[in-house]
Amino acid sequence: MKDFFNWHTKKSKLDLIEQRPHFHEGEVWYASLGLNIGYEQDGKGLDYLRPVLIIRKFNNDVCWVLPLTHTPKNTIHYAHIKVLGKPSTAILSQLKLLDARRFSHMIDKISDEDFKLVTKKLKELIP
Repeated sequence: MKDFFNWHTKKSKLDLIEQRPHFHEGEVWYASLGLNIGYEQDGKGLDYLRPVLIIRKFNNDVCWVLPLTHTPKNTIHYAHIKVLGKPSTAILSQLKLLDARRFSHMIDKISDEDFKLVTKKLKELIP
């Protein structure tokens, strides 16, 4: 059973953060994704963190992100990239708008080639 009460407490504290970190497209950050429903990707640990790839920065407050996983999947809904020199997989079907207050810390910046691959595959999924 998921402990949604603890996640709600953490989310309430995140909402009080006044200064958001500076972020850019192509960066990978740990973000507090929390506990979610069904097959939506959850964060892990006390801060409910999961690595995410920043796809589109709309302003200094919000952006589109893709959750990452180490589990390799070979369908049109995934893109294989390298993070810190290791294989990682962007989950294209879980594109999400995030407020930067959810960001904990930056992990890496992916290569331009990997970023182009991810955005190309993402665009192919949108009718």
